[in-house]
Amino acid sequence: MNIQFWGVRGSIPTPASPSRVKSKISAIVEQITPEDLINSESRERFLARLPTWLFGTVGGNSPCVSITFDDNPHECIVFDAGSGLREMGLVHSNESKIKQYHFFFSHFHWDHIQGLPFFLPGYNPAKMLDFYSPVGGLESIISGQMKYPYFPVTLDVMASKKTYHYMEKDFHICNCSVSMKKMNHPGDSYAYSVNEKGKRFIYATDVELTPSDFMKTDENTHFFQDADLIVVDSQYTLGEAIEKYNWGHSAFSLAVDFAANWRIKHMVLFHHDPGYDDHKLYGILQSARWYLERMNIKGVQLTLAIEGLNISI
Repeated sequence: MNIQFWGVRGSIPTPASPSRVKSKISAIVEQITPEDLINSESRERFLARLPTWLFGTVGGNSPCVSITFDDNPHECIVFDAGSGLREMGLVHSNESKIKQYHFFFSHFHWDHIQGLPFFLPGYNPAKMLDFYSPVGGLESIISGQMKYPYFPVTLDVMASKKTYHYMEKDFHICNCSVSMKKMNHPGDSYAYSVNEKGKRFIYATDVELTPSDFMKTDENTHFFQDADLIVVDSQYTLGEAIEKYNWGHSAFSLAVDFAANWRIKHMVLFHHDPGYDDHKLYGILQSARWYLERMNIKGVQLTLAIEGLNISI
């Protein structure tokens, strides 16, 4: 299973502002010494020493995560169709291998569907788009944002073959099974679990974790216990989560507790707040790792979701 991150920001796309770019350049220039400019090797060493938050960016696109498979190069699973889907489409428009895309939606807030009209493979009649959701009226929901006065091109202009699936039980696609679980979010949101060859991946964005999510029920245990990787909503600090109670998102520390509770091997912090810059987000990652140590939590690896990140399990 190869998991790739195309959009990691929550609520609304957040492109890097000119002032933030200038601030990064200024911070880098301040650290340069004459020895760093001697030759190309010294310049490369200087760049390699820079902190990740300074030399690079987390990205500003809204949620989109894909899964591809080494032994099945013609199909792809996609979770959510935020603005990151456009980036994915630009890459995939130059690739002829993938013929069928399976889209699973956590829910239908704007930041999770707004990339679909800009997904170039969707306009290719040789491609197949399969849409899945536990919510009824899926075709009307998806086509609703591509109507006057919201958009000048209707869904039927996308020439790909489109099929809609109402998800009442597990689906078996791409030689794996996909199951769902309703989570706590205004208007509901669904987490998905993908099981392939004994490996399990969970996508659980837009969830405000509650005590019931930690309970050792049969349903929870079957869905979460011992997963290999979880992409989980970690939008807030604890103080913000308390202040924004019932907004539908989780504190990063609570997400760490959740991963530890279910013995999940690898947790990816996801759905970053649109107000956070790169420095803040890498600070949250550092705080989450400190929290792991302070609470003596073993066996959980932490990663910050950034655009372009690839993880294989």
